[in-house]
Amino acid sequence: MAGDTKQRTAPLSGRRSADLSGFREVQRLSYECAEAVAAQLRPGVTEREAARMQREWLRERGVRDWFHLPFAWFGDRTAFANFRIPLQFFPTNRKLEPGMPFILDMAPVYKGYAADIGYSGSLGLNPVQDRLMSDLQAHRVLILEQVRERRSLREIYENVERLMTRQGYANRHRAYPFGVIAHKIDRVKERRWSPTAFGFGTQSLKGLASDALHGHREGWSPLWSPYHFSDHPPQPGLWAVEPHLGFRGTGAKFEEILVVTDSRDPEESAFWLDDDLPHVRRWAEEKAA
Repeated sequence: MAGDTKQRTAPLSGRRSADLSGFREVQRLSYECAEAVAAQLRPGVTEREAARMQREWLRERGVRDWFHLPFAWFGDRTAFANFRIPLQFFPTNRKLEPGMPFILDMAPVYKGYAADIGYSGSLGLNPVQDRLMSDLQAHRVLILEQVRERRSLREIYENVERLMTRQGYANRHRAYPFGVIAHKIDRVKERRWSPTAFGFGTQSLKGLASDALHGHREGWSPLWSPYHFSDHPPQPGLWAVEPHLGFRGTGAKFEEILVVTDSRDPEESAFWLDDDLPHVRRWAEEKAA
């Protein structure tokens, strides 16, 4: 329910989650940035300019490191139309036009805590994207229910894809590297200078690589994909989850942190980090209308 900001302290792989407030803070900061930048978008603004606006807004508020640098996608690029290689994900000179959908995506590190969020909107009315956003609510519910049931990540992925098909949509997170719908995130060691490589923070990449090595030895992966390496129950930790719908050149998604714990209490075994987010508030308003 929107506005539910209950503080959770269930164990994460044997450690208490006392630092969840740090992850919640950077996630809220990211969504605040997305809303601020979205409000400034005008016809003629390019994806590169929108990405730069996100970087500058966050840097002015103390962000010095990134899981990945901000992205912006306009028009049919919100549905990853004809994306074939990773370089196509990076911002381009595509200009925003009236009625055009957009997605802002950013993954800052703040005070050693990482977040990865996706914000969908349009410049003026766009009924197709509005419908996509409304229909994403069912995916948020389904993902949480099935994680609590401890189904394998691969099975949950397949069930999300089946739901998209029933809704009449295409699965656009299939276009991401390894087809991922989510990946693990964690604390990042703070440094005075934090370099990036191919748009990703090197500290965060090292952490993900370490998780991948550790997980390989124990039979799990930090990438939530449709492939055999994700054929295991959800691993305790924090997951940035991003179901992405596409329909005839229009795309929409949300991305936010899902907390998975080793608690035997179903409600504490998995929960969304924060229910006071733009898309959740949107759904509450639609329900109340």
